[in-house]
Formats: sequence, C-alpha cells, structure tokens
Amino acid sequence: MGGFSVARYAPEQGTWSKLTARDSLVRRLDWPLMTASIALSFIGMLLVYSATRGRNSLTHGDPYYFLLRHAMNTGIGVALMIGTIWLGHRTLRGAVPILFGISVLMILAVLSPLGQTVNGAHAWIVIGGGFSLQPSEFTKITIILGMAMILASRVDAGDQDHPDHRTVAKALGVAAIPILIIMLMPDLGSVMVIAMIVLGVLLASGASNRWVVGLIGTGVVGAIGIWKAGLLDQYQIARFAAFANPALDPAGVGYNTNQARIAIGSGGLHGTGLFHGSQTTGQFVPEQQTDFVFTVAGEELGFLGAGLILVLLGVVLWRACRIARETTELYGTIVAAGIIAWFAFQAFENIGMTLGIMPVAGLPLPFVSYGGSSMFAVWVAVGLLQSIRVQRPMSA
Repeated sequence: MGGFSVARYAPEQGTWSKLTARDSLVRRLDWPLMTASIALSFIGMLLVYSATRGRNSLTHGDPYYFLLRHAMNTGIGVALMIGTIWLGHRTLRGAVPILFGISVLMILAVLSPLGQTVNGAHAWIVIGGGFSLQPSEFTKITIILGMAMILASRVDAGDQDHPDHRTVAKALGVAAIPILIIMLMPDLGSVMVIAMIVLGVLLASGASNRWVVGLIGTGVVGAIGIWKAGLLDQYQIARFAAFANPALDPAGVGYNTNQARIAIGSGGLHGTGLFHGSQTTGQFVPEQQTDFVFTVAGEELGFLGAGLILVLLGVVLWRACRIARETTELYGTIVAAGIIAWFAFQAFENIGMTLGIMPVAGLPLPFVSYGGSSMFAVWVAVGLLQSIRVQRPMSA
C-alpha cells in the first residue's frame, strides 16, 4: 500500500513503529462505519433534492441548488474526516484547550450583531454569499474532547483506576460554560444533545454513579424551574404544548408534526416512489430538507426505505460501540462514547418528532439532513472514531 502508513505503539518496546503494508491505514479503517456513513449522506442527497426541487422560493429557480450544496457539504465533510484521521485524536488531544477556546468564542459571536435568528433560535453566524454557520454543532465535538482529556488524564497515566470527584467536577465545569451560552440563544435542541453527551461521557469514564444520578436529578429540577420561571420563549412553550396535545392547534404550531405524520403514513410499505410524494411535491411539510427530511423517506420510500435509514444509523452506532470497546485507552473510549450518545439521541429526537413521539426541537438527522455545519461536525466525529480504531494501542 504505497507509503501511507500509521504508527503502532508497542508497549514492550516503548516506541512507535511503522505498520506493515498488511496493517496499512486503508486496511485498518472501519469500512462498515465508512460505508454506512457514505450511504446515509447519499440517501440524504436524494431526499433533499426531492424536497426542494420544486420550491422556487428557496432554490432561486435552480432545482439542483440544494442537491449541489448538499453534495459539496458532504465532500467537505469527508475531507475534514480525512484531515482528522491524518492528525489523529491524540494530536487533537493536545490542542483541546485551543479548540475549546475557539468554539466558545464562536458561540459568543452568535450573541453579537453577527448572529442571526432562524426558526426562533438565535444560533447562527452569517458568513456571506448565502452561507451561514451554526457554531453549536462544533461545540459538541470540543465538549467531548475537553471532557475526555480531563477525565482520562490521570487514568491513562496510571495514577488512578477511575476519575475522582475533583476531576469529574472539573470536566462538568468545562461542559457548563458552552451550555449556559447556548441556552441564552436559546437553542434548546443543542442543549438537549449536549446533556446526553455529558451523560454518555460520564458513564464511559467510570465516574461514580452518584454523579450520573445527581446530574439527571439536577437536569429535571432545572427544567421544571425554567418552565415555572417562564424563561422559555413562547415558540418553545407552544412546541411542547403541541407535543402534549397534537390537536391543540393543527393549523398553527401543530401543523408541522401533523403534516409530517400524514406524509409518513401515506407512504405505506413501499412508498409512493422517489420524487412522487404528494405531500412532498405539494410542499405541505415545512423545513422538509432539514429537520423533517425523514418525512420524504417515509412518504416516497415507504417503511422499507425509512427502515433502511434506521438500519444504516444502527450500523454507525454498532461500529462506534465496537471501537469504544476495543480501544485500551480511556481517552479513546470516552470520545467514542460521547459520539455514540450524540448520534443516538439526535437521530432518535429527529425521527421521533416526525412521528409525534418527541417534541419538535429543530435538530437535523445526522448525515441526511441538509446543513453544512451539521454535516461537517458529524464527519469530523467519524474521523475521530476512525482515528481511535487506526491508532489504538496494540500488543506486538
């Protein structure tokens, strides 16, 4: 395999040695993970094209506008994945303080005049030329890396068997800073995902279960307190009310979820055929290329096509779990666990809100929904998973 190889750590030698051609980088990549991720992004291209090709107000008269951008976003995402593998998760571990600082500055910039409100959430930065950035997507990565660095520091060095209470408190403090800023936007969906990431990281780190129970309890009490204090925006309260009672305002706040269920229900087993969904072509489902892209699959590809997306997401999570289990360093295990919690909860929330079993939270479906920030972030996460697999410590 050419001259592209990676290093392998041999504990008994205490040095890094070059892998043989048989153990080359390409052979050591997790190809089921790679294949499932690429397949999801390709399916996303088709669904995004179907959802937008007739919406002239969005496409400026170019039916391929979103298709080409989605393909470009995927290409950039894959390039970022390759770059992440090339750098390696261990190299990024040393750069975590810098990356974390940059991510905090970016989400703070959202609260400046650079920020823009989209669908009620003041969570975007306008770059220009029709492009915008959602910094909270990248914050998910830096929180995972930051908490993993702190929680694993003394364990990987052999000083401890598991993180002590002081170490856990420091890691939670790192997560608390961006969470508080994101709540000011407000971007409740991202806060929910980050909360699941923090729980996943703590569970994987071996921290005392008292921290996990305490964190869950604090979250419940905090949510009730925020609700009682009236700190939620009106559109957020309306979304929860529509979730609790779908018939509350079918022409208003409940319109999205009602139309989503109609679209998915009309697909049946085999679907109406790609590009032939009446709800999709009739433009009855808002935000169908982003948050509600799963409705296109449900209507046009039916239960079988929608089920394929679930299977591919399951493959991604399965391979991520295997990577987390096989690595012998706690840092890699924690990073993989944080990504698993992120992907699993975000996919569940996105699909759940289209089915009416979860409240609408404005979260994209990983790899599938249109959106550059989300696409870049999930592919960087795949790069981290691949790096953990490729560079995991091995015995000779």
